[in-house]
Amino acid sequence: MNLTSSNRITPWVGRLIIANAVVLLIMRTIFTPASADALMFSPSAALTRPWTFFSYMFVHGGLLHLIFNMLMLFVFGSPVESRMGSRAFILYYLYCGVGAAVFALGLSSIMDVSPFVGASGAVLGVVLAFAMFWPDAELVIFPIPVPMRARTFVMVVLGLDVLGALYFNDGIAHLAHVGGVAFGYLFFRIQAFSRRSPHPPPRAVERVVMVQSGSAEPEQHTPVTPIRPRRRIESDPVAAEVDRVLDKISEKGISSLTPAERHFLDEVSKQKKQEH
Repeated sequence: MNLTSSNRITPWVGRLIIANAVVLLIMRTIFTPASADALMFSPSAALTRPWTFFSYMFVHGGLLHLIFNMLMLFVFGSPVESRMGSRAFILYYLYCGVGAAVFALGLSSIMDVSPFVGASGAVLGVVLAFAMFWPDAELVIFPIPVPMRARTFVMVVLGLDVLGALYFNDGIAHLAHVGGVAFGYLFFRIQAFSRRSPHPPPRAVERVVMVQSGSAEPEQHTPVTPIRPRRRIESDPVAAEVDRVLDKISEKGISSLTPAERHFLDEVSKQKKQEH
């Protein structure tokens, strides 16, 4: 996967990786195992320990658990934060993490849900955001040698977690994973619904200016501004998003940009200046 922003860690992705690493170090050197029990999310005690809806995201079962989650956050979180903006990204991350716990709590009344820790629910919500922004981006997932589209990857992971929650008792918080993806998808559906226009946008037409004078002259057509050719979105999703925003400016003017799109262009411009 070739991502422009994957070579440069974004602010909140870096802070989250540091925070999770520091918590693991503290839990292994200073605090007792009972402290970890007080921070993990347990559906049976969640209402009496409401802080665990948040705290469980920063506690991991071991170094490999931490490395896997933080590697996923680094790979997918950096381009998503560049696209969403830092403030929106951290709010979305925490929303997916809390949503994963709420999802598990809701299902605990009909099935057995063991206590769990880890950032997997929030991280998979970020992976879902990546797939929503760049569904056709090609990923090479070890050890699978065949490239896989981002949207296919999310569906495969979600399917495996559903099967794991129903049929396997392997100590993995499959329900938290499903909850993070489900709440992330709900976020994008609500966002799309709120932006939906009540009337379909008018079709773009070529403007024709009729010029009449003493001598017959042909019709004069006002040329339409050509749309720049797009780059392949599979190879560089960040560059493809830049192309999309520039095309929008070309077609509708800079005033048509949303605040998120303006922020995205500012972030890309700052990164380019730092590189030069």
